[in-house]
Amino acid sequence: MFSLPTLPSWLPGLPSLEWGSSLLDSLLQGLIGACGISVLSSLLKVYFFVDCTKDPKRQQSKKEQLQAQWASLETVHLVGLALILTVVGSRVAALVVLEFSLRAISTLLSVGKGSQDTERLQLYLLCQYSLGCGLTCGLSFLQEGAPRRTLNLLLALGLAALLGTGAWRLHRHVYRLYELHSSQQYCGVCLVLLADVEGLPVLLGRALTVTFAVGNLAAVALINQDFLTTSEAVRFWTPLTICYTLLVIYMQEEQRQHPGMQSQVQTVLVRMGGLFVLLLTVGRWLDLLGILVSLLGELWCLAGTRTLLHLCHRQDFPSQSPSVSAPRQPRPLADAQPRSTAPS
Repeated sequence: MFSLPTLPSWLPGLPSLEWGSSLLDSLLQGLIGACGISVLSSLLKVYFFVDCTKDPKRQQSKKEQLQAQWASLETVHLVGLALILTVVGSRVAALVVLEFSLRAISTLLSVGKGSQDTERLQLYLLCQYSLGCGLTCGLSFLQEGAPRRTLNLLLALGLAALLGTGAWRLHRHVYRLYELHSSQQYCGVCLVLLADVEGLPVLLGRALTVTFAVGNLAAVALINQDFLTTSEAVRFWTPLTICYTLLVIYMQEEQRQHPGMQSQVQTVLVRMGGLFVLLLTVGRWLDLLGILVSLLGELWCLAGTRTLLHLCHRQDFPSQSPSVSAPRQPRPLADAQPRSTAPS
């Protein structure tokens, strides 16, 4: 007699999705990853907006663009990220985390001192999908075999939702009332941002470092679980390392020659295309489907950060442009010289 518990055996397997409790666990992990991306995005928007208010005349158009971006389809963006992180496989998510970590280390080691802050901010903007993959990998590894895995993920989701809601309320508060509160010295939160907004990227950098460190360890462990012998692992890691190295070199040169949003999109296509070709030889067919999902996730995150990336590329921060007023200092001396010679 047909019974409901036997239904999952008739259904096909999908990457990172097993019917029953594993499906719920994958969905919870995807929601947690999306909440982590939301926290990072909200805090970056706070930093960019506060930085733009330092020079209202030059930055009025940028503030209007940021305000329009904040009000557009935030819920749809969050739900889309949750679905993408739920569907992508843990193996592909691990590869995305390792690739971004190598790219971030190479970028930070190669940039000059003058553009280091801009490069860091750009990395924070570009790491959003990789951050979600790192969170899902870390949770999948840490909760593997836990007797109360679903309950633990529910508690983690509650904490992530609390942090995400707090960060969202902060950026809405800054968007509406920061200029008024900072001028009248009325709100404690706005005064803290006015006094030390430069500490926000430092805090984000430390949090991202810890997150990606855990994510990298989890990624290596998750990938090595599929290998029975050392020779199999070597056959996988050797071409992967060579492919990642070539991708990093190519992307750095491409971004130096053609900075901009179009270059970022081309970089995403090259990265995912390289991983797709690599997994054709050493991966599984489910990994190829995960690569296509990851491509959608990267483009989805880029669409939400295009305005902030434009600000990074143009280097329009007031803190980075004090040298513009420097050439105006010698002009009074030049004007004073004809006045001294006029009586004679």
